[in-house]
Amino acid sequence: MPKIVDHEDFRQNLAARAAVLFAQHGYSGLGMRKIAEELGLSKSALYHYFPTKKALFLACTAAATAPQQTQAPVRTGTPAHQLTQLASEMRGNFSAEMALVFDYIRGMSANQIAADPAMQQAMQNYHLETATIAGNAKADAALTLIIGALMLDLFKGGHWPEDDIQHGFQRLLDS
Repeated sequence: MPKIVDHEDFRQNLAARAAVLFAQHGYSGLGMRKIAEELGLSKSALYHYFPTKKALFLACTAAATAPQQTQAPVRTGTPAHQLTQLASEMRGNFSAEMALVFDYIRGMSANQIAADPAMQQAMQNYHLETATIAGNAKADAALTLIIGALMLDLFKGGHWPEDDIQHGFQRLLDS
């Protein structure tokens, strides 16, 4: 009896597993042959699901940045506190994610980055996540504060002044 495979579920599973590989090796550190080998597939099977490495990366980006309604922790408190919780949730993988993003966009112009489907997908998902809390008009400003706080956290060796971050969000929301 033939094996029944849900094409979309299998594709999403491959993207989730490939995301781990991209995080470990970087975008430029992997080719489709290596990815297929690590996933236990033939290269042609991988190409059946993803015609290019960029298409695979886009699927990984969509999965990694999509708001996870079913798995997302319930955020409580004021909108400023909820934004602080979101920033704290993003903290764990931030360094690896930024390294991967910078590897991926290396050599691209600002216009190419803005037009790139993976970057558009990530921005759309991050905007949606922050807009849900801060409102559409302040979503990008809230995301700017989140990314800035996460960068400072890295640069300061894990110094995470939660009260200061929450105060910054409150000032943004009050403006």
